[in-house]
Amino acid sequence: MQPLTLDDIRQLPAVVDLMTAARAFGLGRTLAYELARRGDFPCPVHRIGRLYRVHTSDLLQALDTTR
Repeated sequence: MQPLTLDDIRQLPAVVDLMTAARAFGLGRTLAYELARRGDFPCPVHRIGRLYRVHTSDLLQALDTTR
């Protein structure tokens, strides 16, 4: 699966699931969930029940400093 570009990310809704955020960083499913559980994901992750969600603005901010 191809990582998302900054242009792709700018077109996303305000909140995305963990796998969409993981694609932006080029991370696989297992590593993404492991990092989220440990609190080590590259940007803030919000847990809502069993779901992990990421604000697109947080994702863009984290990527702007890494790219």
